[in-house]
Amino acid sequence: MERKDPEQKKGHKTAAPGSNRGERPASQGIGKEEKSAAGSFAGPFDQDGLALEHVLPADIEKRSFEIIGQELGGRTFPPLEQPVVYRVIHTSADFDYADTLTFTHNAVEKGIEAVRGGACIVTDTRMALAGINKRVLGKFGGQAMCFMADPDVAQAAKEEGTTRAVQSMRKAASLPGEKPLIFAIGNAPTALLEVAALVREGKIRPALVIGVPVGFVNVVQAKERVLEEDVPCIVARGRKGGSNVAAAICNAILYEASGNRRE
Repeated sequence: MERKDPEQKKGHKTAAPGSNRGERPASQGIGKEEKSAAGSFAGPFDQDGLALEHVLPADIEKRSFEIIGQELGGRTFPPLEQPVVYRVIHTSADFDYADTLTFTHNAVEKGIEAVRGGACIVTDTRMALAGINKRVLGKFGGQAMCFMADPDVAQAAKEEGTTRAVQSMRKAASLPGEKPLIFAIGNAPTALLEVAALVREGKIRPALVIGVPVGFVNVVQAKERVLEEDVPCIVARGRKGGSNVAAAICNAILYEASGNRRE
């Protein structure tokens, strides 16, 4: 019977020979710094001998984007789409989005135009609403809103036997049409299906639809349905997505519109 090292903690794998853990020469111990292949300084080492990158707080996002570019292996995207792809990967640490994000009808360009025109961004969750940089949006006279917690939305959903997400989209359709409308759907496929239906019925003409709900029931179908409509879309095909992804896409567009200003 195999004997276990009494010092090996449960759930921890023993380091392979030559790895950072346990195999670093004593001359490279704690407090020693070395230059990494990427050009930034690694160190000091932690107590397990793992090299830590020394990155100033203001440079963390920049360094993260450098790492994303390296791991993408020099892969390129259309200039306006690349910041969206990178920011979604930065938010999720999921490189699948490099393949699944789909852009139609010059979606990013239309989104930038809408933001500069004082767009109203409607989300299907408070989480997505919280993640959008409303300071930058407000500089252009725009605002972000979510109707999910509104009493009239809950009442209408109960009376009609639908979801609050559906009723939220219907309420958004009744907004005054003076400002461009952007939908950022990161949670409810029923919300995205309703947006597609409202577009098809000619009740709304959004400047942009961000369709990234996450899950298993009707998620893939909702995304494919909205892609059939003649409206600018950014969609994460497949099951993945989320409110954080919806907010990340909004922010990528906001930063492009503002010349990368964050305030």
